[in-house]
Amino acid sequence: MKKMVVVMVMMLVMVSEASMIEQTCKETPDFNLCVSLLDSDPRGSSADTSGLALILVDKIKGLATKTLNEINYLYKKRPELKQALDECSRRYKTILKADVPEAIEAISKGVPKFGEDGVIDAGVEAAVCEGEFKGKSPLTSLTKSMQKISNVTRAIVRMLL
Repeated sequence: MKKMVVVMVMMLVMVSEASMIEQTCKETPDFNLCVSLLDSDPRGSSADTSGLALILVDKIKGLATKTLNEINYLYKKRPELKQALDECSRRYKTILKADVPEAIEAISKGVPKFGEDGVIDAGVEAAVCEGEFKGKSPLTSLTKSMQKISNVTRAIVRMLL
């Protein structure tokens, strides 16, 4: 009987953890992306709303790093795109050196408005990068992903306001 009670309690805890992510993600513009990102991080199952926002800021950081690596690869493969790649490199370095640290610090210190600013700016930087290619960007999938993750993250950060 005691084992059965323990199992039931554990199941309830797992359901409530999953429902925290699902409830939070229902308030974002992309439920499936949100759940996918948060479920892929082991911290998601025990995080509160601030923790979920910080996990997504980490996802922004990871995607910005991946995009910068792709930009560095494209310098060698597509030298004719140097001007656009230079601008994208500056934009993604801004995400990593300014936007992400601003968001992390603000959310961690309980000042979500400034966290929202950093998250919004990450999406703007990605959009500006994309525009540099005049419609023939080799970074489209990465920049669109950054915009989507930024929008989802912003929605969660706004829940903290």
